[in-house]
Amino acid sequence: MTDQRRVTRALISVSDKSGLIDFARGLSSHGIELVSTGGTAKALKDAGLKVMDVSELTGFPEMMDGRVKTLHPKVHGGLLAIRDNKEHAGAMATHGIRPIDLLVVNLYPFEATVAKGAGYDDCVENIDIGGPAMIRAAAKNHADVAVVVEPDDYTAVLAELSQHGGSTTLLLRKKLAAKAYARTASYDAAISSWFAQTLGDPAPSFRAFGGKLAEALRYGENPHQSAAFYRSPDQRAGVATARQAQGKQLSYNNINDTDAAYECVAEFDPKRTAAVAIIKHANPCGVAEGENLIEAYRKALACDSTSAFGGIVAVNRTLDAEAAKAITEIFTEVIIAPDATEEAIKIVGAKKNLRLLLAGGLPDPRAMGLTVKSVAGGLLVQSRDNATVDEMQLKTVTKRAPTAAELNDLRFAFRVAKHVKSNTIIYAKDRATVGIGAGQMSRIDSARIAARKAEDAAKELKLPASLTKGSVVASDAFFPFADGLLVAIEAGATAVIQPGGSVRDDEVIKAADDHDVAMVFTGTRHFRH
Repeated sequence: MTDQRRVTRALISVSDKSGLIDFARGLSSHGIELVSTGGTAKALKDAGLKVMDVSELTGFPEMMDGRVKTLHPKVHGGLLAIRDNKEHAGAMATHGIRPIDLLVVNLYPFEATVAKGAGYDDCVENIDIGGPAMIRAAAKNHADVAVVVEPDDYTAVLAELSQHGGSTTLLLRKKLAAKAYARTASYDAAISSWFAQTLGDPAPSFRAFGGKLAEALRYGENPHQSAAFYRSPDQRAGVATARQAQGKQLSYNNINDTDAAYECVAEFDPKRTAAVAIIKHANPCGVAEGENLIEAYRKALACDSTSAFGGIVAVNRTLDAEAAKAITEIFTEVIIAPDATEEAIKIVGAKKNLRLLLAGGLPDPRAMGLTVKSVAGGLLVQSRDNATVDEMQLKTVTKRAPTAAELNDLRFAFRVAKHVKSNTIIYAKDRATVGIGAGQMSRIDSARIAARKAEDAAKELKLPASLTKGSVVASDAFFPFADGLLVAIEAGATAVIQPGGSVRDDEVIKAADDHDVAMVFTGTRHFRH
């Protein structure tokens, strides 16, 4: 395999025309013949560049609205022919096939078309056929052909051509080929996922996921693990869409925790209330509603100020100066908000290492989508948990129904429970968490831990009693026994929200009735492993 290959002819057909003209001029300066198609050819000609239309190369006109223009032996033969193979060279001579040494193709914007909510026919029309075929052909023949699939690589190609007298090196061609196959894989993944969605098929025979590198990370969850962050075609508002206004690079754990924080705070409609979620290790350590962000933040922080140290803060409204000042009073890793005032940005800016992410909106907690988890030898794929307590028919199962105030807190607590690792127990009062038990192997332990953390918070705040006194309690799944409920009642809970569905529901309901505690069933479980 020869290391350097002289580029004599380039075929260029791009949807994204950024940097195109300068790149093409750079190619021409090395005496490289330009062949192009459709709108790309017009753009090059309008810039004063000499261009051969692909129809001149193939001897065949573009047809069928451009669907058939590069699907021709003179194109694919020029890409696939092994230059040092005498038989291939003979076939090229016999059939008048000219070598194509550089292919520059970026694909029809299928992902963007889907993201903007286009109709079925528009999406289908934006499925590229000739582009992926040429990319795969050129990448396979990387011993002789260089393939470029995005403008980001224009500079590297021109640099090599300048350094090596109009030639590319094998190392560059290999790197470009690897990227090319990854690009077509990601593209096909987006198309197949779209088809599965349009067909309502939750379990297609083959499933693929793709994304584009956002950034390589210093390491993963731990320093001995490598990591990178990829953006998927899904335009869900959050860490992937956010503009980082300031602060050092995000870590793997920062990204994971920030995503958890923003998904949690998005449960609270900003038109109805201000809300703040403080997250540590992907679990809320304080969530609250308020008349404004500063009130919500103070209530959330009061739940567990110890765990909040070094945490992630998510807000559901534009970050204002007052809230920014309060949040920056303790060590915080990341703040994420839909937007921020200039004054708030300036306040956060005084903390050089504090990251401020402006997501441009809130994710819709009701939107459909998929989540993916790797297991040994496979992937677990499921639909996103888009159930919200607002749509649930709450059923009172005890003699006493909750009061209006209790019902408001019960709904609040169940919103939060959805975003806490199972087994989950949430104590809430006045639309704020006052005790959170997360990730325990038994529900009774979660209830105990949440109550104990509430006691610790009360001591920190110098309160006469734990805020669990007169609180409500939420459980992400049913109480398998009455013991966990009794712990919550002992802590001071007066009302309970849980899915129900245990074989011992009657036993649990009786325990509530015996203590004049109101209980409602949601019929919906929020396991979060």
